[in-house]
Amino acid sequence: MPATANGGARPEEAAAATSVSSSAASCMGTRPEELTARLAGSGPAPGAGCGGSGAGGEAAEHERVRALREIKNQIIGNRTKKLLYLRLGAVPAVVAALAEPGASPAALVQAAAAAGSFACGVEDGARAVLAAGAVGHLTRLLVHPDEKVVDASARALRMIYQSKLAPKFDVNSGKNMDFVLSLLNSENENVTELAANIISHSCENSAEQLSLCSAGVPQKLVSLFGGSMNLRDACLDSVTAVIRNNSEVAKRFASMDHGKGFRSVVGLIHDRSPRTRLLACLCLIALGHASPCHFQDKQIKTKLIMVLLELMEEPGHVGDEAPLALTTLIKDSLELQKQALTTNAVEKLSSHLLANSLETKRAVTILLALSELCSELEESRSQLMSAEVSTLILEALKHDWADIRVAACSCLKNISRSPKVISGGRLSCDTVIGSLIQLLYDSSASVQVAALGAICNIAISLAPRKSILLHSGVVSQLVHLSKSMDPTLRLKSVWALRNIMFLQSPKDKDFIVKELTLSTLSSLICDSEHFVQERTLALVHNLVDGYVESANYVIGEDGMVIDAIARQLNNASAPGVCIQGMLVLANIAAANEMTKKVVMNALLPHRTDSIKPSFVVKFLQSKDNQLRLATLWCLLNLIYPKCEASSGRVIGLQNAGVIQQVKSMINDPCLDCKLRVRMVLEHCVDNADDCFM
Repeated sequence: MPATANGGARPEEAAAATSVSSSAASCMGTRPEELTARLAGSGPAPGAGCGGSGAGGEAAEHERVRALREIKNQIIGNRTKKLLYLRLGAVPAVVAALAEPGASPAALVQAAAAAGSFACGVEDGARAVLAAGAVGHLTRLLVHPDEKVVDASARALRMIYQSKLAPKFDVNSGKNMDFVLSLLNSENENVTELAANIISHSCENSAEQLSLCSAGVPQKLVSLFGGSMNLRDACLDSVTAVIRNNSEVAKRFASMDHGKGFRSVVGLIHDRSPRTRLLACLCLIALGHASPCHFQDKQIKTKLIMVLLELMEEPGHVGDEAPLALTTLIKDSLELQKQALTTNAVEKLSSHLLANSLETKRAVTILLALSELCSELEESRSQLMSAEVSTLILEALKHDWADIRVAACSCLKNISRSPKVISGGRLSCDTVIGSLIQLLYDSSASVQVAALGAICNIAISLAPRKSILLHSGVVSQLVHLSKSMDPTLRLKSVWALRNIMFLQSPKDKDFIVKELTLSTLSSLICDSEHFVQERTLALVHNLVDGYVESANYVIGEDGMVIDAIARQLNNASAPGVCIQGMLVLANIAAANEMTKKVVMNALLPHRTDSIKPSFVVKFLQSKDNQLRLATLWCLLNLIYPKCEASSGRVIGLQNAGVIQQVKSMINDPCLDCKLRVRMVLEHCVDNADDCFM
């Protein structure tokens, strides 16, 4: 699923040309093979065209117009026919008509309409049209003296620019910017709408957004809101593209003409057209995300939520996209989630979900919206968990459509953040876990990732009854997925293992380690992706936490795991990896004298290279408070309690420059670090001579 909603593509449009009469149609073959052959052989004879004469040339041109018109009429809205003509190689012949210097306006109109139709909704069609050079020819025809040719060319280019394959315009180039501005200033609405489409398609980075803003494009787009509905919608979509994720441009737009542009967009959320209302909502959502300080009116936010909930009632694309727009609006905003709750959003979304078939895209977007509403609020989770909705979510986990399965897993992931829901019996643990485990074997990686996210949260919520998970067979499949070539699958599977490991008994930890193996654990610690390394070290942290004997897993097997940790700490640059690694060493150092010795060797290995400082000093100098704190905890556990061996470790740390660095931190800006620094230095005094101080 896409991360945000969009206004949707325009449907195909037939060219504004008179249809061929039935008697004329009967005079020529209309089978695709015949039409393609006729078109390929119907180029204008010498002397034909705009300035030519001769019955033979006129007849050939007339034949070409008829072939182009028939092909166009057959393919508009007919995907099967488009694919057939693509296989027959009709596209190059259609585009060739656009390139013909002497082609008649009638031929150009029909060829443009056919080229646009081939590109609309069929990726292979768009690819073929682009490969044949249609964009250049159609762009040239935008200045044709015949207005019908200009209209047809603009419409065809609009259809082409609906495809992701269409070329981008580098608006940072002065020539391209001038071209776009000339289109925007055209008196032809089809051409102006094309300009807005090009901007929406091509505006991808902040430099381009700033260039467009500096050229006055947002003002021009707003001034065109008074045009036709199609032009207004294209301009709204274009404004959204220009301000999206760009705080500077959003700020300029919000204050443009004393807020006129902003007020104009707000006014359009009340428009009669459902598509316009959706696009206006999306524009305001983009503005609010890019520049929150210019979007603080609570009434407007509430109105946005209400409009989007109303738009769910609309048929087709608008109703499908409205819940996704709502998801984008409330994402990561507790304030907006609370506002949505007060408008009965959960109840309305649930009613729509129950009323619609799971086969629809709307069911997917509604599930995603419900998932976001349940991400923070316990009340939302409770409202959602009616018997009917919970049953439907479980059914969705087994649905044939991967997007539905992903959305259902997303819902469960956020619902299961509440132990009350899981333990309250509204969702059967056995049923949910069994269905999710089955999804770990799914053919879709996105479904597997979504299922892993839900299992991660359920593993935490089931803390008192984790035996349900352990005896479900999930551990072996998680181990299998931890070896995947997909880094996201490795990350999520390790994350799930880490959560299952949390607060387990020694017996259960032993079961997990035997399934995982220390060899696999060591490999994951040294994974190519730092976020996998970090989660693996967090897994090891939970393994050694709570029971002294658990440290043996890390220091046993010839020190395979501890050596992997030491290598990562020596080489790692990601703060998260270093923090988790030091927390593991801190836990191991707290166990007994033998483990303290192993940790000391990991921190200060015996080596000939005495010039390179220990990574401990580097960590203590870090700007990351958590890394400094974890390192200080490790040092504290190494030198406590006071004994002869602890005194020896103090000497080793002193010789490595570690204690000197600790002394320099006596006024550390982090209060937690400052407290641990004093504790470390106090224990150094207890364990060593005053010369160290």
